[in-house]
Amino acid sequence: MSSLTICLIIFVLTIIGYCSGKLSIATVSLTSLMALSVTGCLDQASALAYFSNNNVIMIAGMCVVAAGFNRTKFCMLLAGKISSVSKGSLTKMMFGYIALGILLSQFIQSPVAVFGIVAPMLIASAESMGISPSKVVFPLGVSVIITCCTLPLGAGATVAAELNGYIESYGYTDFMVNLTDPMKARLPLLICCLLYCVFVAPKLAPDKKIVSSNTELAAAKAKEPLTNFQDYAGLIIFFADALALMFSSAIHLENWQITVIGALLMVLCGVLKPREAVNAIPLSMLLLIVGALGMSGALASTGAGDLIGGYIGQIVTAVNGNSYIVGFIFFLIPFALTQVMQNRATMMIFHPIAIATCAATGANPVGLMILIQAGCLSAFMTPMATAAVPYIMDYGGYDQASMFKQSGLLALMCAVVSVLWTMTIFPL
Repeated sequence: MSSLTICLIIFVLTIIGYCSGKLSIATVSLTSLMALSVTGCLDQASALAYFSNNNVIMIAGMCVVAAGFNRTKFCMLLAGKISSVSKGSLTKMMFGYIALGILLSQFIQSPVAVFGIVAPMLIASAESMGISPSKVVFPLGVSVIITCCTLPLGAGATVAAELNGYIESYGYTDFMVNLTDPMKARLPLLICCLLYCVFVAPKLAPDKKIVSSNTELAAAKAKEPLTNFQDYAGLIIFFADALALMFSSAIHLENWQITVIGALLMVLCGVLKPREAVNAIPLSMLLLIVGALGMSGALASTGAGDLIGGYIGQIVTAVNGNSYIVGFIFFLIPFALTQVMQNRATMMIFHPIAIATCAATGANPVGLMILIQAGCLSAFMTPMATAAVPYIMDYGGYDQASMFKQSGLLALMCAVVSVLWTMTIFPL
């Protein structure tokens, strides 16, 4: 039996395990990683490397920083202030926090980091209004994933250059991507996502946590109060961490380094005791991410992605290059594939296919390339889609079934809005 076949069988069994609810999703995820390693679908060095993946380390550090921030008076005062301004309105509260998350997501090319910054404040505000975190976490999480790098600001300013790199490497330079083209194509989705996550998503969210959360931000409330120094230190460290993540390239530090430094400072300044910092690290969630990354890597290395990509080219030929039909193909299939693979790997598969398809007919690949990127960056339905999803599931207390329930309508909206608008302004 080939590695590709074995990998696909393990993948199917993993999805069944996620949906069954018989075992924790972390247990299922780690079991799939070991199965991939033992069967040779994933080499031992790669499997081991996922335990030290930068996203895993960054999330661990960010959880400690968030726990320290949650102990400060500022967090509670801000939550109370927003609750007061909202006058008990969930909609007003959600609008403020989701708008903040979307704004930060334009500067920080990491939905995990943005979610880690905004989620503690949102949850504190929700709890002060008597609202379960399960009602608010999913809307915030998916909004920062879907809108990441839409505007040509910060990390978003590099999107056009990245897409042009694919075009130049292929040698088909009749059409190039302008700096503002990705914004022109994705801005309607940003607006629709903001409105959906404020007005619709909370209504579809469960009224209470379905599974127990490993990251209980409210747990620190029962601890002894901080001294003035510790209180100010926790506040300064949290916002310094946020700023450092925003300007990480300028200060020449990786995101994981920034969050780990912040976590250490929380302990060194006495905001958290060493044991409290250790307890703030969600081991179950991190193991889930490790296993999900392993599955993603195995699907790419065994050629599953290339296999799917080959069938795409045949479908495009069959529909005679209709802009909208082709657009749906190049959004939906990368979107679906990114639920189980890393977005970068999926983009590397489909960008060349889009360029080759257009080069063969003299068509414009710009719209298709932006759709591919939008589809890959909009994956939010499974723990394997992006490292932010396990974070969301843990904070919100969601299981896989509830994630599918909340994601369906939003995924349809993403596809329809993205394809109809993008292929209208950038037709083949």
